[in-house]
Amino acid sequence: MSIRTRKFIGTVALVLFLSGYAIVAMAFGASKIVGSSALYEGLYFLIAGLAWVVPAGFLVRWMQRPD
Repeated sequence: MSIRTRKFIGTVALVLFLSGYAIVAMAFGASKIVGSSALYEGLYFLIAGLAWVVPAGFLVRWMQRPD
């Protein structure tokens, strides 16, 4: 598979993943976390806001692999 094809597939996958992740994290946070103490809310949204970086990093590394 050429690098150009991997970049296209990776870009589409990344957009779909981030859209789904944001909706799930937001829904979970709104239903379970909001209303808790400010510390729990802050920790959840900090962790949820950064947790997408690891899978996205693997995907970007795959996209940049040489032919």
